[in-house]
Amino acid sequence: MARRRFFVEAIRGGAAELRGDDARHLTRVLRVEAGQWYEISDNQNAYLAEIAEARGDRVVFRVIEPIASAPLPVHITLVASLIKFDRFEWLIEKATELGVERILPVEAMRTEKGLLEASRKRAERWTRIARETCQQCRRVHLPEILPAVRFNQALAESADCHFALEETTAPPLLRALPADRSHPAHIALMTGPEGGWTDEERQHTTAAGWLPVSLGPLVLRAETAAAAAIAIVLNAWCG
Repeated sequence: MARRRFFVEAIRGGAAELRGDDARHLTRVLRVEAGQWYEISDNQNAYLAEIAEARGDRVVFRVIEPIASAPLPVHITLVASLIKFDRFEWLIEKATELGVERILPVEAMRTEKGLLEASRKRAERWTRIARETCQQCRRVHLPEILPAVRFNQALAESADCHFALEETTAPPLLRALPADRSHPAHIALMTGPEGGWTDEERQHTTAAGWLPVSLGPLVLRAETAAAAAIAIVLNAWCG
């Protein structure tokens, strides 16, 4: 059975301290004791660690040895148009599971009014969701969830390749990926809002160098499209 993994702020002198909800979960729910082994990550590397002290909302780990972790073969930034927050949180969870490194929320023309401003108050919750997901899927690095921006700002996102998800008239994403995938690349994927892109947004997207791509003949929900596109890109570099 795989050991649970927890993220710590830092490792100093071969030891790390965990506080807050994760620490309380360990002490009150799992009822951990000194001497038990878990995995920890300082967002740089993963380690096997032994619990040295567990009391209340404080757990102290003693590092035993580093854990080898294979780097992701491709770097993905998800430029995601804001949708209803329950579905956007599902998107964050699945994108994190699939290895996305950065998530940039975007206000598109058809984004529901008020979501851009309301997203400012969701930053802490979204970060917590990503953190919990990373612990579950045993990632070493937490994804960066950026403050939401307006559509035109998102078009300037830096990457080696830029793909904007479209409906069935665009070429398939898999066919549009670079033929040479022997080296890591930075891929930016842009997903639209409920209702899709406007013609004006399509024009700006193309002018900014983003290539429209599709995921097949069916119309997918925004969060489903994001997960499917990430999986296609990741699998292309793993093959």
